[in-house]
Amino acid sequence: MIYLDSAATTPVRREVLEAMWPALTQDFGNPSSHHTVGEAAARALEYARGKAAAVLGCRPGEVIFTSGGTEANNLAVKGIALARPRGRHLVISAVEHPSVAEAAEYLERFHGFRVTRVPVDPDGTVDLAALEAALTPETTLCSVMYANNEVGTIQPVVRIGRLCRAAGVPFHVDAVQAAGWLPLDVAGLGADALSVSGHKLGAPKGSGLLYAAGRIALEPLIHGGGQERGRRSGTENVAGAVGTATALALAEAERTEAAPRLARYRDYLVDQVLGALPEAVLTGHRQDRLPGSASFCFPGTSGEAVLLELERRGIVCSSGSACHAGSDEPSAVLLAMGIEPAVAQTAVRLTLPAAVKEAEVALAARAVVAAVRQVQALAR
Repeated sequence: MIYLDSAATTPVRREVLEAMWPALTQDFGNPSSHHTVGEAAARALEYARGKAAAVLGCRPGEVIFTSGGTEANNLAVKGIALARPRGRHLVISAVEHPSVAEAAEYLERFHGFRVTRVPVDPDGTVDLAALEAALTPETTLCSVMYANNEVGTIQPVVRIGRLCRAAGVPFHVDAVQAAGWLPLDVAGLGADALSVSGHKLGAPKGSGLLYAAGRIALEPLIHGGGQERGRRSGTENVAGAVGTATALALAEAERTEAAPRLARYRDYLVDQVLGALPEAVLTGHRQDRLPGSASFCFPGTSGEAVLLELERRGIVCSSGSACHAGSDEPSAVLLAMGIEPAVAQTAVRLTLPAAVKEAEVALAARAVVAAVRQVQALAR
């Protein structure tokens, strides 16, 4: 089997398991407990906070550990909006992850917020002129993802951050897919808040973090014991925090070597598929995309049929976001990019893990071509 669905999840790294082991065994205490076992756990938690902060270029106290990227996005969007509702207006892009899009919809339905959804071009890139025009003195928050989880398009977040700063609007960046592949220095990005998910980096599922600048007011989603400096109550998942921070640091250390290598593999895969299947459509920006992300539509086929044929040939991939799996509806991201619904339902996404080998990519390219031709032949 060749696993090419790293945008959905990744296996836990051995180094992460080894780093987590003490927090699961000898340092197992509750970090809020004032005894030696609890204090050992508290030290492990603060070690993880410092390790993550070093990658993000922020203060340790600005790192909030969460249950993953979805909670981090919800905490950023709802927490900032409800703590500082300047005019109850939100700006998001039309291609945000459901954890951002639905959080905005919640604020719209139950708290009287108005939401501007900024359009994207056919490559999935946010319309900067429209975004700038949407920012007003009433805007409470702007949230735009760093890189798209379905098509891999990288957004011009630095430019968006400058626009937000000029307008005095807090800026949240969903960096769940970008972490490990793109720079995460929050000052350089102009981000006031930034979300990371551990299991995309080689940490266990159910762990993640949110950077929230100290100057930003944040209303907690979860109330109780006042953990995480009152911003996220509940006994902390110390082992998960250590795992997320360790995986984030390892991915950042590997990024400068891994990203260019995967970009070469991705370009080879794209060229092979488009060269053999002229009817295929590459979705997302041709150059400004995540290094390991190759996503296509194959008009006249069924995306699910192609996936099944690929798995029969030993290639595991997906049709898009894992959060959209099982839905009969075409991808909202592809529709926002102007792709027809019937074509959007033929989507196939291949996302390369850092450890993938060149020979595996070559095999995958041949398998994609063969699988699509097989599905086309059966449909005739």
